Amino acid sequence: MTRILDRYILKKFLTTFLFVVGILVSIILIITFSERNESFLKNNVPATEILQYFLSYAPYIANLLSPITVFIAAVFVTSKLAQHTEIIAILSGGVSYPRMLRPFMLGSVIIAIVSFVFTGWIIPDANKFRVAFELAYFDKEFNYSDRNVHFKVSPTSYVYLRSYDSRRDVAYGFTLEEIKDKEVEYKFAAREIRWDTLKTAWVAKDWNLRKFEGTKELYTYKNVDDTVLTLNMEPDDFGNMNSYEQTLTIPELEEYIAELRMKGADNIPIYEIENLVRYMSPFAAIILTFIGVILSSRKTRGGVGFQIALGFLIAFVYILLFIAAKSNAETGSSNPIFAIWLPNILFTIIGFILYRLVPK
Repeated sequence: MTRILDRYILKKFLTTFLFVVGILVSIILIITFSERNESFLKNNVPATEILQYFLSYAPYIANLLSPITVFIAAVFVTSKLAQHTEIIAILSGGVSYPRMLRPFMLGSVIIAIVSFVFTGWIIPDANKFRVAFELAYFDKEFNYSDRNVHFKVSPTSYVYLRSYDSRRDVAYGFTLEEIKDKEVEYKFAAREIRWDTLKTAWVAKDWNLRKFEGTKELYTYKNVDDTVLTLNMEPDDFGNMNSYEQTLTIPELEEYIAELRMKGADNIPIYEIENLVRYMSPFAAIILTFIGVILSSRKTRGGVGFQIALGFLIAFVYILLFIAAKSNAETGSSNPIFAIWLPNILFTIIGFILYRLVPK
């Protein structure tokens, strides 16, 4: 009997979840199309690219709404069972309350695993096209505006740029220093370096090189523009990095974080937080399902509508708390790991308190 009950509840829960996801994503896609249709027409965007954009946008939106959709699905299915007195019949038949929770929790684990795979690999690959599409058709023309930039290009090599022209891929006031054991081995300086697309390398112009060997200094100067530099630096490093973290799979993200650490970059927290979110977000499905079932397992006078409205409210509170915690982590005002996991920790505590209070 319990296996039949498990299949019955699991099927209802998963089909309801997929239905809610489908409805909400469809509504958002229609609204997005109506808002951006003018831009599509203005830029003469091919229909195939528009279709590909929305196909890559759909999983991104579905994952973004997953805390709401999984909670609504749990509340809707459980409240319907309660309104039809099926939960009373299940408990009266000798099935314990924890045993009744099992198919719901199994469903939430399935959703969490699928969400992790989508968040870690499928959605980032889809986002590569989506982000590039939005940068091409919706964002203003980008120009790198930072000045006096310092960063590492290897564990012992340091680069300084006075400015960078991203339209022409030219860096001005370039300096490269090699420092080992706190001693400068050489210093290469150029009035400018530019990216040569044919050589796929940087070419220096009007440069000088100082090599230090003990107390001796060797000086070289050349006013030519055909000197090729081998650098762990590309024009993409100065491109529009808006939403770039969303385009990286988990292995790519972890590799990029390691590269940024080696370079001594100051924007590492953005990518570290994104990586933490990838591992944290799937657990939201399990926690919110647990709370949703407990809140909705009693038959109330307000009916299903009241419980669904309550589900929306709690899910939005969770999302708002998550956004606030993520903002605190990005500003460095709190520990990133603690801040990102705080919503899950709080809602887990709330879930166990509610579990102790619910009649069984």
